[in-house]
Amino acid sequence: MFDAEKGTAPQLDGSGLRIAIVQARFNESITNTLAGACRAELARLGVSEADIVQVQVPGALEVPLALQQLAQRGEDDDQEPFDALIALGCIIRGETYHFELVANESGAGVTRVGLDYHVPIANAILTTENMEQAIARQSDKGVDAARVAVEMAQLLRGLA
Repeated sequence: MFDAEKGTAPQLDGSGLRIAIVQARFNESITNTLAGACRAELARLGVSEADIVQVQVPGALEVPLALQQLAQRGEDDDQEPFDALIALGCIIRGETYHFELVANESGAGVTRVGLDYHVPIANAILTTENMEQAIARQSDKGVDAARVAVEMAQLLRGLA
């Protein structure tokens, strides 16, 4: 039940939560750092290693389909559903329109999965102008994604 006494203070206790991470391999040095920071923060918040599932996909455009498959767990089978999902990727602007296409479509896909399946998704698919910006954000955004996933999972539990 939602506790009005607690107001909007974030609930960051990850104990007992099941969380799945989808990591794009494109720009792998960045996404590996994102994933490492994310997993470390999940552990710090109390999410058990046994309750974290991580899968990799080729790039950001493939992330939503993997998220969708993970979001369906528990609906059509006896598998335990996930309380939250995390999307990790890195899109760096190039000289063509491809950047906008990948950034817009992956973002829209991630949002759609969350809304269609009523599961919180922390979107940490970086969209940067250059590698330096990606490097500057990789650790902080991994930590942020873990915190968002736990906070939103707890919020939705409280509102249910």
